Amino acid sequence: MSLIGNLFGRSPVRPMQEHMKAAVACVRVVQPLVEAMVAGDHAAVAERRAEIDHLEHEADAIKNDIRSHMPRRFMMAMERRDMLEILDCQDSIADTAQDIAELADLRGMQVPPPMADPLLVLVRSVIAACEQGQRVINELDELVETGFGAREVGRVEEMIGELNRIESETDEHAHAVLRVLFSLEAELGVGTYFWYRLVIWTADLADYAERVGNRLRLLIAQ
Repeated sequence: MSLIGNLFGRSPVRPMQEHMKAAVACVRVVQPLVEAMVAGDHAAVAERRAEIDHLEHEADAIKNDIRSHMPRRFMMAMERRDMLEILDCQDSIADTAQDIAELADLRGMQVPPPMADPLLVLVRSVIAACEQGQRVINELDELVETGFGAREVGRVEEMIGELNRIESETDEHAHAVLRVLFSLEAELGVGTYFWYRLVIWTADLADYAERVGNRLRLLIAQ
C-alpha cells in the first residue's frame, strides 16, 4: 500500500495534517531561495525552485487523495465542506511558494542591496506564521478526541490568536520592504512591478496560514 494510502484511517484529519506539513516545507525553502537571490547565485535559485516544485507536487498528491476519499460528513460538526475550505487555504500556501520560486528563477532576480535585510525579515516572519498554522492544524486530532471540549478549544483559540498576531507583524514587515522598493523605483524601472508581485506573494503566505486558523476557529464555534 502506498504511503499516502496509509495516511487514511477513519477520518481525513491526519492527511490534512500531512498536507499542511508538506505546504510548510515548501515555505521553508523560500528563505534559502531569497538568500541565493541576495548572493546573486542563479544556479542556487534554480536548485531551490526545483526543490519547491518537488515539495509542491508531493503536497498536491496528498491533496488529491484527500479530495477523492473524504466522506460527505464525519465526526460531530465537521463537514466535508469545512475541511475542503481549510485544505484550499493550505494548498494556496504551497502554490504561492511555487509561484515565488518560478518568478525568481525565470526572471533571474537578484535582490537590490537595500532590500536584502527587510526582505529576509519578512521571509522569516512568513515562515513563523506558516509554522504556527501547522501547529494549529496539528491540534485537529486532539479536538476530535476530546469531543471539542472547552479546554482544548480554548487552547486552539489561543494558538490562533498568536497566529493572527504573527500575521499582523508580517504585514508590517511587508510594508517596510515595499517602502524600500518604491524608493528604488526609478532605478528598477519595469522590474519594480515584478518585485512588487514577489513581495506581495511572500506576504500572502502568512495570510493563507491565518485563513487556515480562522477557518478552523469558525468550525469549532459552530
